[in-house]
Amino acid sequence: MTQALRRPRPRILIAMSCLLAALVVALLPVPPATTPAVAADSGAEDSAVTKSGTKGPYDDFSRLKVTVHQTKNLHSQGVRVSWEGGAPTLPSTAFNVNYLQIMQCWGDDPSGPDREQCAFGAGTTDGAGSGRTVVYGPADSGNPAAVDPAEDPGATFIPFRPANGEPSTTSSVDYTYFGPLDTNEQKAVRTFAGGTGETEFEVQDGIQADHLGCGLNTAPAGRTPVARSCWLVVVPRGDHYANGTKDTNPDSDPLRTSPLSATNWAQRIVFRLDFQLVDSFCPQGQPERAVPGSELADDAVSLWAPKLCTSTGNNFSFVRGPEDSARNEVLSATEDTPAMGVTVDPVAQSGDGPRVVHAPVAVSGLAIGFFVEGAGGELHDMKLTPRLVAKMLTHSYVRDVPWADKCNPPPCSPGEPAPPEHLRGNPLYYTQDPEFLKLNPEFADIGRDEQRRPMSLMVPQGNSDTSRVLWNWLRSDKEAREFLSGTPDPYGMRVNRYFQDVDPVRNTDLNEFSKPDPTTAPGWQVDFKNPLDYTILDLDPYTADLHDGALKTRRGNDGQTPWYQLADGTAPARLVNRAPSPGDRTAIAITDTASAERYGLRVAALRNADGKFVKPSADTLRAGVDDMRPWADDSAVLKPDPGRAKGQAYPLTVVSYAAASVDQAPKDRKAYADFMRYAAGPGQTQGRAAGQLPPGYAPLPEKLRMQADVAADDLEKGGSGSDPSSDGPNAQGSGGAAAGAGVGGTSSGASSGGGAAGGAAAGGSGGGETSAPASEAVAPNGSAPPSSGPQQNIAQARQGITQGEVLGIIRWVLLGVLFVAGAAGLAGPAMLHYAQRRNP
Repeated sequence: MTQALRRPRPRILIAMSCLLAALVVALLPVPPATTPAVAADSGAEDSAVTKSGTKGPYDDFSRLKVTVHQTKNLHSQGVRVSWEGGAPTLPSTAFNVNYLQIMQCWGDDPSGPDREQCAFGAGTTDGAGSGRTVVYGPADSGNPAAVDPAEDPGATFIPFRPANGEPSTTSSVDYTYFGPLDTNEQKAVRTFAGGTGETEFEVQDGIQADHLGCGLNTAPAGRTPVARSCWLVVVPRGDHYANGTKDTNPDSDPLRTSPLSATNWAQRIVFRLDFQLVDSFCPQGQPERAVPGSELADDAVSLWAPKLCTSTGNNFSFVRGPEDSARNEVLSATEDTPAMGVTVDPVAQSGDGPRVVHAPVAVSGLAIGFFVEGAGGELHDMKLTPRLVAKMLTHSYVRDVPWADKCNPPPCSPGEPAPPEHLRGNPLYYTQDPEFLKLNPEFADIGRDEQRRPMSLMVPQGNSDTSRVLWNWLRSDKEAREFLSGTPDPYGMRVNRYFQDVDPVRNTDLNEFSKPDPTTAPGWQVDFKNPLDYTILDLDPYTADLHDGALKTRRGNDGQTPWYQLADGTAPARLVNRAPSPGDRTAIAITDTASAERYGLRVAALRNADGKFVKPSADTLRAGVDDMRPWADDSAVLKPDPGRAKGQAYPLTVVSYAAASVDQAPKDRKAYADFMRYAAGPGQTQGRAAGQLPPGYAPLPEKLRMQADVAADDLEKGGSGSDPSSDGPNAQGSGGAAAGAGVGGTSSGASSGGGAAGGAAAGGSGGGETSAPASEAVAPNGSAPPSSGPQQNIAQARQGITQGEVLGIIRWVLLGVLFVAGAAGLAGPAMLHYAQRRNP
């Protein structure tokens, strides 16, 4: 008899299904983890616009394609401009033929601006067509650029007509509205051999440049505000003058006609720029609340301000200033004089004084931004150790002090001045320092050409918590400490002796960048009958603040004034600035990560306590927060401690805190509490639109957001709620090992570089002398262990668990569950079958 076919048992089908499902899950790709920084950067391309040139009467630009990579949500910032299909610029620093000229213009006509509305011509009136002059002498002068057949008869220059209704300029060198130190024009930008090029253009809003008025409200009173749009104009230049004559000797005779000349202007490529509203954020009558303090929060608060109007009913405006002043305002706040400030160090609280709450609002840091143009274009990367930065800060390079001629070291030729005695034998510039060149060999040619002399490291004036952070970074490194104490580097370079009186090693309270070197020297090209001397402040002037340092770096001009001395016979001689020419700019400055990002600066990779060279990014800043520990006298505030920054942690990471006293009126406490909640909540969404967290910041770790919410609740209740230092999400110890379990755990719940030894080394105080032994424990000479070597660390994965890691974990857990279920499903029938065979 034929045996009937058996149907597969249900449990076997289930088991087989589970195993197949496990196989499918295992093969599924995990979505790539996108960090907030990457997401923000990709969004910047959403408003990119590309346009093509045209075929002109003399030069053909029809193959030229220019892209402006951001045209919306603009304020004062850098905007990347790139192009392809251009004719290569000849290899000459004069940029005489085949280049682009870029300018910003205003104008309400939808078709674009006219020539009188463009900010251009603040350079000299000759060379690379840099002025507003359109006729260069009479037609019979022999100058081939004298006559432009398309120009209006009798026109000699194009006046500038400002957007604010003030009078037009009256000459080609009228600097009433913009001049050599504050113009954003780019008079000659190089196209490389492949026909491509790239530059970062500084666009200016109406607060910075009211003569352009970009972003200012143009709507009538009482109407919905409308931000004025502006224009970016690109004028390509070939090898012809405006009248069609070909430049046959560009090395000695540049194209002298202005881009504003009618024939050149006809080839313009125009891009509309839409700006964020920079005034009239709030309805009239809303309370105005100034927020003073650390400028590390400036960009964030400025972008939050429009949304804070609607979400809190208050008009918050940020005021950059020393953190000490902000802390004093917080302690002095009363019901009649309310205040909230932004600080890095905590507000010192006495036992009988009002209690102050601290809410973390922003993660950013200090950065060393640079703009260096070499023979092959802009240099993108730089590595710096603490000792190299110590050399720059102490003006220990010969050219960092007044008068240091080519005679180095002596003996000199008869009559040739020698370098100052206290710097003899030191390198002329940082680009000639063997220690620097070992890390940055691509900078070897910078400084050999006298036109491209590297500028000194620009530093902000005044005292600041952030300056102390940088000194702590130097102090945490053995090599830098020894150099600052007078020990020469391996190549024999010594510290400028005048800085030893500052004693940056033992003076752990140092929070400024002084310039004590008294050396003076006569200015160049002087009236020798009455020579003028210049000082270190003329050679290397302070920047107003970190933001100003970024702006000066973007322009490639630090404002130094010793190079030319003019005397016209009637006015007294004076020192004036020599703005560097395109292709010769070599600016470097201490700035903050948000300002560096805002103006599109290259930033140096800095060596951390593990010997890794790390650039600031959302990931490395978050890792830097993970390595922090609370202050010993205020466990609610994390202390920047560069000596603890390990792994991918950026050493100059800083957390900014909003601080406010509970001794204020209820309405004021509520307003400041609402600010804290917004800053730690919706304000942590990264982007460039109003209300978001701009590039250059890292989103707050979740634990710090919770701490901010608790602080806001405590403030609004007037301190009547639970003590945030004793329970809740921001409960912490006060130092030492207890600190290791406090706020420093951040998003990952544990420090990436801490551990028990790290917590004990920090002792709750961080920085200063206590952080040095921790650094030395990593490597006896303060550098990387021999096995690690110099490396560029631009990490893509932050500390803690990323979205991709979460999905990966879930996938393997599900795989395990399905596999066990499938195995169990198959094991049951197998065991029953085996049992039946053993027991017939």
